[in-house]
Amino acid sequence: MKYFVQVAALLGATLLYDTSVAAQEPPTTAELWEIIQRQQQEIEALKQQQQTTERRAVAADEKAEAAVVAVEGSSSGTSGNWADRTRIGGYAEVHYNNLDGSGSAEDQKEVDLHRFVLFFGHEFNDDIRFFSELEVEHAVAGKDQDGEVEVEQAYLEFDLNDRHMARAGVTLLPVGILNETHEPTTFYGVERNPVEHDIIPATWWAGGAGLSGQLAPGWSYDVALHEGLKTKKNADYQPRNGRQKTGKAQADDLATTARLRWTGMPGTEIAGSIQYQSDITQGEDSEAGSAMLYEAHAVLERGPFGLRALYARWDLDGSGPASVGADKQTGFYIEPSWKISESLGVFARYNQWDNAAGDSTGSENTQWDAGVNWWPHEDVVIKADYQVQDNDSGAEQDGFNLGVGLQF
Repeated sequence: MKYFVQVAALLGATLLYDTSVAAQEPPTTAELWEIIQRQQQEIEALKQQQQTTERRAVAADEKAEAAVVAVEGSSSGTSGNWADRTRIGGYAEVHYNNLDGSGSAEDQKEVDLHRFVLFFGHEFNDDIRFFSELEVEHAVAGKDQDGEVEVEQAYLEFDLNDRHMARAGVTLLPVGILNETHEPTTFYGVERNPVEHDIIPATWWAGGAGLSGQLAPGWSYDVALHEGLKTKKNADYQPRNGRQKTGKAQADDLATTARLRWTGMPGTEIAGSIQYQSDITQGEDSEAGSAMLYEAHAVLERGPFGLRALYARWDLDGSGPASVGADKQTGFYIEPSWKISESLGVFARYNQWDNAAGDSTGSENTQWDAGVNWWPHEDVVIKADYQVQDNDSGAEQDGFNLGVGLQF
């Protein structure tokens, strides 16, 4: 359009020129030819200018389209800086235990960097993610040291659709309250409760694969096939001592874990888990057989009031577990709490557990805890509690614990 306007203007100017010249005197043939040649040159220049403008417009459109593609690719995780799709976090907790032992229990007076954990996650695209946790326990690991270096999680997660996903790798098992969420800022008490320590047993991870997702509003499920426990008779078939931690884990007998959870009301979680393993000793003890774990829990938060309750039970087959009372292992706790303010809360907890509940030898343990949590920041907590034990064995530890924890 710009080209035609310029040509029209030129022609108009030419006509005016010709009219004025005609008024004076008619041009000669040579003069007319010179005018035509000059006009042709000007027309060619206008054409060149128009073509240059069009080429620049096309180039600008191509650049704009490329920028849009780059932005869309970056947001979908297919290009762009890897750091934009990688996350780093972690948590740590330091404890001071001042406990007096009685019976066969020893005094415990120590300061311990109980855990230091680093989290690494990466998003490959909108549908594929990676999660991992590297943990150091008790500060120093090595020969003649109490510490350990462990990989608690290292798994890929795949979205199957908007409601279901698959996982493969090393994952925390969907059992109990603390096993999947155990950062120190998320629970009351310096130490984790003994029921989820000795019966569940948290922290409990395993290599395998599983599915999880939403069944209906408020209802979710998890199911996993993974390495099983490998308990031993000389450890009284206790589950905690049977964790293989995916370190060349023997897999003669895999385990299956399933959970159903309801969170349909704000501040409420009600869930139940079940696990089955056909041989809890991985074929190394002919006197042992299958094992079944049942677990149920509830978490309620109503304003400043909170309540946690959990029950867990193992049923082990075989004459070996029955001979030491380990064919039945049970535990439960109930924990009410009260938030005095947004940053200060108090709690009390009653724990009862027995790793040899299958006989009448008097192996039950009970522990009362009461204490306070102070959150100077939502990701920082300072804790204090007092514990009193009453165990059938007479081996008891009573006293107080102090702790500081953080997450980021």
